[in-house]
Amino acid sequence: MAASTHTVTNQPPPLVGYDVFTADRALAEAVDRHVAAEAGDAAREELSGLGRAAGSAEAQEWGAQADGNPPRLRTHDRYGHRIDEVDFHPAWHRLLDRAVSAGLVDAWGRPGGHVRRAAGFLVWTQVEAGHGCPVSMTHASVPALRTDPVLAAEWEPRLTSTVYEEGLRPASQKRGVLFGMGMTEKQGGSDVRTNTTRAEPLAQDGEYLLTGHKWFCSAPMSDGFLVSAQAAPATREGGLTCFLVPRVLEDGSRNVFRIQRLKDKLGNRSNASAEVEFEGTWARRVGEEGRGVRTITGMVAATRLDCVLGSAALMRQAVAQAIHHTAYRSAFGGLLIDKPLMRNVLADLALESEAATTLGMRLAAAYDADTEQERAFLRLAVPAAKFWVAKRCTPVVAEASECLGGNGYVEESGMPRLLRESPLNSIWEGSGNVQALDVLRALQREPSALNAFLQEVGRARGADHRLDGAIKGLLTELADLDGIEARARRLVERMALVLQGSLLVRWAPPEVSDAFCASRLGGDGGSVFGTLPHTLDLTSIVERARAVV
Repeated sequence: MAASTHTVTNQPPPLVGYDVFTADRALAEAVDRHVAAEAGDAAREELSGLGRAAGSAEAQEWGAQADGNPPRLRTHDRYGHRIDEVDFHPAWHRLLDRAVSAGLVDAWGRPGGHVRRAAGFLVWTQVEAGHGCPVSMTHASVPALRTDPVLAAEWEPRLTSTVYEEGLRPASQKRGVLFGMGMTEKQGGSDVRTNTTRAEPLAQDGEYLLTGHKWFCSAPMSDGFLVSAQAAPATREGGLTCFLVPRVLEDGSRNVFRIQRLKDKLGNRSNASAEVEFEGTWARRVGEEGRGVRTITGMVAATRLDCVLGSAALMRQAVAQAIHHTAYRSAFGGLLIDKPLMRNVLADLALESEAATTLGMRLAAAYDADTEQERAFLRLAVPAAKFWVAKRCTPVVAEASECLGGNGYVEESGMPRLLRESPLNSIWEGSGNVQALDVLRALQREPSALNAFLQEVGRARGADHRLDGAIKGLLTELADLDGIEARARRLVERMALVLQGSLLVRWAPPEVSDAFCASRLGGDGGSVFGTLPHTLDLTSIVERARAVV
């Protein structure tokens, strides 16, 4: 029956058919800034192609389908044989195929590789965040495997391939593979040193059989996994060690990898997170025995950077949707975007989004530089950024959803999916307390890290009196580390804000840096979004963040 009681008016068109990369000025400028001129044109072209794909109706439909059709576990086949397989919606495989073909699993071998990969990850994650888990794990596994040159030579070409092949087969028969991770156990959570999974050595050096469990195992249909276990004390050093567990053995038989159940999660619905059991599971040692924490350090840092980028992506998409909606929606006699109070809210959200993007891309550039100074800088900056940016994600997405009114609470808007996803990165790869304590550990044990951090923020000294005051206050707080644990969160928050302020003062337009320093460093902002000083150039800030179709 045709509706005759009303016509549909005053509804914004969908934000579709645009280039997610070039529409994000802060991101595009970061790529121009951090990628050398000779590689810049290729990087922009490559990222713009991915951005157009991300902004297409087709990709947006893939994201909705993957999230709306969660993976399904099949422990046995029809005859009762144990198979431990997880079925995914076809959209999941399409998303992964595009991510892998875009090089989002590899940043380790090309000029500006980390910046280009970080920008691509930020762009493509806006389509759907769940499939970013195996993408991130695969990318981050490379530094861990490089502790063993033989393993690296065998696996790295497969891990960095731009070919995605689904299905369980021996890794040697696939042109590209994905990796997952299994570190967390029931009794320990982030405290991996309490792991009880045992590793018994075999006659062949470097080969073991594992027995135990993992409470969270990421992406259980991956081709291989980095797993932590306690090597038997009778063998050399013993203790917590990192192992590579292939899903399928070279003879084509399935390794013992019993998926007990899939987690029923708040968000990240498209991705499978599993509880798994090992019983005589074949594995190869990665790195030295008893040095498992040291072996996975590089992997942890890389995945923490992806937590920053993933949170920045969620914020960016939420802010883009909010600005787009208010640019078309009229209320109380005019467009919402032109209302002073709404403009204040949007500008405040845009500041948070740009600060997160600018910081994430600066960290990626430090990976590309790979100097002693930059490595020291990353030691403090990565956990501080992961703590703060991931923490800010949920309030940003929630406020952006409110800009859409009741429409933002409806699943079809896409905002509830962003909101459900928003807390994840604050938990994944170490909760907020873990990050804060890691910052304290670096401050106490690695003086070079603090020196590199202070040199970085000091590059903007003298450019803004509020930033100068914040740096001075931070130095005062850093001068007294006695009893610092109870106030660690406040310290890390200050460090992240000072770093973001320094980067924006150096690189963002004056209206952006002025508003950030006033509200985040100068005390001229409130505890909720939309409390920026009305004298600031809020219109320019909002227009800069607008995604133009």
